[in-house]
Amino acid sequence: MKNINKVLIANRGEIAIRVIRSAKEMGISTVAVYSEADRLAPHVKLADEAICIGPAPSSESYLVIDNIIEASKKLNVDAIHPGYGFLSENATFARKLKEAGIILIGPSAESMEIMGDKLAAKTAVATYDIPMVPGINEAVEDLTIAKKVADEIGYPVLIKASAGGGGKGMRVVESPDELEEGMTRAISEAKSAFGNGAVFIEKFIGSPRHIEVQVLGDEHGNILHLFERECSIQRRHQKVIEEAPSSIFSEEKRKAIGETAVNVARACDYVGAGTVEFIVDENHDFFFLEMNTRLQVEHCVTEEITGIDLVKEQIKVARGEKLSFAQEDLSIHGHALEVRIYAENPKNNFLPDIGKLISYKRPHGPGVRIDDGYEEGMDIPIYYDPMIGKLITKGATRKEAIDRMTRAIDEFQINGIETTLSFCKFAINHEAFVSGNFDTKFVQNYFKPEMLDAGTEEEEKVAAVIAAMALDETKSPKMSANKSSKNWKARTSYR
Repeated sequence: MKNINKVLIANRGEIAIRVIRSAKEMGISTVAVYSEADRLAPHVKLADEAICIGPAPSSESYLVIDNIIEASKKLNVDAIHPGYGFLSENATFARKLKEAGIILIGPSAESMEIMGDKLAAKTAVATYDIPMVPGINEAVEDLTIAKKVADEIGYPVLIKASAGGGGKGMRVVESPDELEEGMTRAISEAKSAFGNGAVFIEKFIGSPRHIEVQVLGDEHGNILHLFERECSIQRRHQKVIEEAPSSIFSEEKRKAIGETAVNVARACDYVGAGTVEFIVDENHDFFFLEMNTRLQVEHCVTEEITGIDLVKEQIKVARGEKLSFAQEDLSIHGHALEVRIYAENPKNNFLPDIGKLISYKRPHGPGVRIDDGYEEGMDIPIYYDPMIGKLITKGATRKEAIDRMTRAIDEFQINGIETTLSFCKFAINHEAFVSGNFDTKFVQNYFKPEMLDAGTEEEEKVAAVIAAMALDETKSPKMSANKSSKNWKARTSYR
């Protein structure tokens, strides 16, 4: 057993708070790192200690490995939790921590490298007979070879970057005369985004669903799954709404995709919490897409239906403990739904809408959970991902979870910026979502910005009054707030 008495969270915002809370419940001391822009952020105040690691841009703070290791040594940290994003899937970071004698609460560098490259991942899982989308599982640069592969699998085809994700380095090619231009653009974009121009070709699935499976492994060879999550409601190839379990799987299909995910994890000797992602076609057949070697943003819905605290399990695994439960001990309880609250304007192509949270009143009540990283009066920095937080609801049934989410969104008061909440309310109440008959093209097929203009004039007046009252309060801070701020400043370690 390895001793973990103090954990540094190499992240910010809601995930930093999420980790701090679980660590504290385990009796573990916590250290927050922050950039100059996040000096007064909630995660900094919540941790036992905090230390500045650089200027506002993440390239000068949260992504600087040496600064994080130096901070860890200075404060005698035993382990680092990377959260998600930033350095969470960086193999170099994993290796440097090992060299420094600091435990990474996450998988090995080797697992990250295998699964971080889509072609390497396909090669690794080949021996386990994992279902994959028809195509070629090696890098293609020669146009002649590309044409041959495309002709064999049939158009349309998808050209994908081997490294990275988020829709970058990805092109759909409908016919042979579009192939050359598609290849050129995909390679160029992949080089620009990831420094790696390798691309491969696979059959394009026209109406795909994006379903992923949570896996958990320990250092003793035990790997299990915690069921699936539906993540098909997306914009710009990035998720906005997630739920667990999926509404389309039979128990037989659920068992099959779970066992497949476990085999993918075995293919890279996976240790820790990870997610295996699949594309699911119209017939509900699933195909391996990739593996994310970290905790996912949407891990909360899995926690809600299983009762398992995934962050605590990550820490236990990092200490060298065996998983305390087996696959047969796990079962699904109810249904959970999560909407991501982005500082984006869905009426303007989901473009970021940076500003001040003039009013920020969270909803409450049974089955409502909020993981967020901001407070009323704070500015949303331009330097980072625009996600403010996540709103999660749980119900005995899918319908109850949807109805509860609708109520919670109505109660959530956010003024000063535009958010994705209005879109999320629209989406979860759309007939396609309610019936379960939707795919990753939901926004393209069903959403138009003007559909959100259904609010009444009276609602707009109420919102304006609330915003004005909140603004007056921020202009007249109470003495106790100033005093509290000074006390906090004395507890903060500056670098």
